[in-house]
Amino acid sequence: MAARASLFRLTGHGHHRVGFIELFFDLVFVFAITQLSHGLLAHLTLLGVAETTVLMVAVWWLWIYTSWVTNWLDPELVSVRLLLLAMMAGGLALASAVPQAFQGRAWVFAGAYVAMQIGRTLFMLAVTPASNMVLRRNFLRILAWFAFSAPLWLAGAMVEGPARLALWAVAVGIELLAPAARFVVPGFGASRITDWAIEGGHMAERCGLFVIIALGESILVAGATFSAAVWDAPRLLAFGATFVGSAAMWWIYFARGAGLGTARITGAADPGLLARNAYTYIHLPIMAGIIVSAVGDELVLAHPLGHVGAGAAFGLIGGPALFLAGAAAFKRTLRGWWQPSHTVGLTVLAVLVPMSAWGPTWLSPLALAACVSAILAAVAGWESWSLRAEG
Repeated sequence: MAARASLFRLTGHGHHRVGFIELFFDLVFVFAITQLSHGLLAHLTLLGVAETTVLMVAVWWLWIYTSWVTNWLDPELVSVRLLLLAMMAGGLALASAVPQAFQGRAWVFAGAYVAMQIGRTLFMLAVTPASNMVLRRNFLRILAWFAFSAPLWLAGAMVEGPARLALWAVAVGIELLAPAARFVVPGFGASRITDWAIEGGHMAERCGLFVIIALGESILVAGATFSAAVWDAPRLLAFGATFVGSAAMWWIYFARGAGLGTARITGAADPGLLARNAYTYIHLPIMAGIIVSAVGDELVLAHPLGHVGAGAAFGLIGGPALFLAGAAAFKRTLRGWWQPSHTVGLTVLAVLVPMSAWGPTWLSPLALAACVSAILAAVAGWESWSLRAEG
C-alpha cells in the first residue's frame, strides 16, 4: 500500500474518535495533576497558590495545544505517534519537576516546557502541506508568540524567589493573551477564527476526558489518604462527604454539560470560536477547581474534626466555587444564558466563607465539607430537574 502523503486526518469520516495513543499521552497529565495538588497542599499560602496557578496554566496550555494538534493530525500514523511519545517524555520530565519548579528544578520545568511548545509547533510547520498556507501562517504566528514568551521562561529559571514568579507569570500572561489576540504578529497580521477548522466532537471528547482525569486524581487522593488513616466514624463520614462532592462535580459537568457541548460544537458554523472560548479558556477554572478540591478532600480526611483554617476553607469552598463558576461559564457559552442553579450555588458557597472564617467552633472541616457537598448535589439535582425536558 502506498504511504499517505499527509499526516492530516482524512475528511468525510464523521466524528474522529479519541485514539489510544492520545489516551496514553494523557497518562502523563494524571501525574502532572497529582503533582500540582500535592505541591499546593505542601505550600498552602498565598505565595504557594500563586506559584501553583502559574504551573497549572502551563500544564493546561501544553495539553490543550496538543489536543488542537491531534484534532488535525491522524494519531494512527507512526510519525504522529512518535511526536506524542516525545511529548510524553518531555511531559514526564516537566511533571517530575513541578514540586521543585520554584526551587532547584526550575531549569527542568522551563526547559521542558519551552522545548515542548516550540518543538510541537515546528513539527506542525514541517508536516503541514505547502498548499495549506492558511494553516502554515497560523503556526508561524504561534511560533512567534512562543518565541516571545520563551526567553521569559528561561530567564525565570536563572533567578530565584519573587523574580522567578514575576517572569513566569508574565510569560503565562502572554500565552493566555495569544489566542484571544488571534496570534497577531506585527507586519504579518492576525489569524481569522474561521481559519481554525476543527472537528468539534473530537475536541469536546478530549476535554471531557481531561475532566475525568482531574476528577480521577481527586478520587485517588481521597482513597489513598483514607486507606492510610484510622477508620473511625469522623473519617468514614468525611470519606462519604468527599465522594458525594466528587460525584456531584461529575454530574454537573457530564449530565448537562459535556453532551450539550458536543452537540453545540459539532453543529456550530464556527467551531473554532467555540473551541477557543468554551474549551481552551473556560475549562481552566474547571480544572483549577477540581485540583483545589482535591486539596480540600485531603485536608478534611486528615483532620475531620480539626479547626477550619484559611487553607482548609480555600480547599473546601474555593475549589468547588472555581469549578462551579467554570461550569456556569461553560454552559452560558453553550446555551446563551446563566443556569440559575449554578448562580444560587455560588451565592450559597460565598455565604459559607465568613462562616468558616468567623463562625461557630462546631463548624469543623467535616461539617464544612458536608455542607459544600450538599450544595453541589443540590445544584446537580436542580439543574437536572429544571432541564428535564431536554432528555
